[in-house]
Amino acid sequence: MLKVVAYRLAISVPLLVIVSLVTFLIASLSPGNAALAILGQGATPEQIAELEQALGLNKPVLVQYGDWLAGAIRGDFGSSLVTGQPVLQALTQRLQPTLSLLISSVVVVAIIGCGLGVFAATRGGALARIIDLLTFVGLAIPNFVFALYLIPLFALTLRLLPASGYSTLAEGIGPWASSLVLPVVAMAFGAVGTIAKQTRASMEDALGREFVPMMRANGYSRRSIVYRHALKTAGMPMLTAIGLSAVGVISGTVLLEAVFAFPGLGGLAVQASGQGDIPVVLGVTVMFTIFVIIINLLVDLGFAAINPKVRAA
Repeated sequence: MLKVVAYRLAISVPLLVIVSLVTFLIASLSPGNAALAILGQGATPEQIAELEQALGLNKPVLVQYGDWLAGAIRGDFGSSLVTGQPVLQALTQRLQPTLSLLISSVVVVAIIGCGLGVFAATRGGALARIIDLLTFVGLAIPNFVFALYLIPLFALTLRLLPASGYSTLAEGIGPWASSLVLPVVAMAFGAVGTIAKQTRASMEDALGREFVPMMRANGYSRRSIVYRHALKTAGMPMLTAIGLSAVGVISGTVLLEAVFAFPGLGGLAVQASGQGDIPVVLGVTVMFTIFVIIINLLVDLGFAAINPKVRAA
């Protein structure tokens, strides 16, 4: 188990460097910069050049990245070029809404998707066809488009849930949960069908193996065969599908945070990109990359818990 963790953490270091470098190069080559965002369209070229020099934007790109990387290694991600706020402080302020959306969505996808998949594999019939239809519909309709239909129905017509915004945990569990319902439903809509279909296929394969008739002949109950043995056999493909869906949820937060006016990391990334605020863009990118690393690590630990061969590798 420790080998799995050590290996994953070891390969994460070059991954963070590569992702941050690519992000820095793309952001640097994009039109517009922080100096223009600060001074406005009416600024003269001389004023822009003077501010670029003050901000260090006139240095070679690789020199700028080297300066940022040296600070990041020390735990200093710099400050926003536009607001002057430390990047770590800006990330911390935006972390709770994004984590709430991510974790809630992944939990809902995993529980409902796996539950439907197991039920479809053991019962079959119409539910299996409904899951297939749900998968196709979920893949065909982007989650932000689905969200645009949820808001008028549940927030404006039925008046059951807030249309936008985020309530912190400090405001109470009720308001916090209410502000998450529509974004989580929109986020999970397509992924639930995908997980259910993968789970059904994995469970059907597990239930078709030789050990199942032998266990029935030895008097094992159906519940024990399905939930203690077949489910464990099907666990690795299911974990893989959940991990991939969780990574997809991370990428989907940017659009959904914009739709639901969530004050999260996705909105911060969009705002910083438009302003050419490279330190903030890099901070958000590194944070999202860390999320992906954690998800992959959890999946690997799940593999190790299910399969002793993984622990021994």
